Amino acid sequence: MTVFDINQIQKLLPHRYPFLLVDRVVEFEKGERIRAYKNVSFNEPYFTGHFPVKPIMPGVLILEALAQAAGILAFGTLDMTADDNSVYYLVGIDRARFKRPVEPGDQLMLEVAITRRMRNIYKFDACARVGDDIAAEAELMCTERVID
Repeated sequence: MTVFDINQIQKLLPHRYPFLLVDRVVEFEKGERIRAYKNVSFNEPYFTGHFPVKPIMPGVLILEALAQAAGILAFGTLDMTADDNSVYYLVGIDRARFKRPVEPGDQLMLEVAITRRMRNIYKFDACARVGDDIAAEAELMCTERVID
């Protein structure tokens, strides 16, 4: 199993603060699956407005964190790094379900597995957990696009 720290993640993804939502990869099986985590901190900018009385991580950002983990899996599978000529786009989300709020202080475990690959289109099963509880799950589709 391969482990990636934040420096290796930044070589694989073009995202940067405040939109880089993967802190560490703890398991990576090339062409198969990835487990990574996001440490959810009260200092993150969206908590001031979502919601001031009871802060929770927006569901769309949980899905984005899962999509970023999927991007690391795709780039790592292809032995590619992020560059100025291509990017992986999230092109589809199916069967998204949110089952538990994610709050400051939680550690969000991101689990993503490749279920299908056709040329440069990938389909993934994705699940975000806090401890043993499922916070969100979805099927994601991503594709590589060459930037003009």
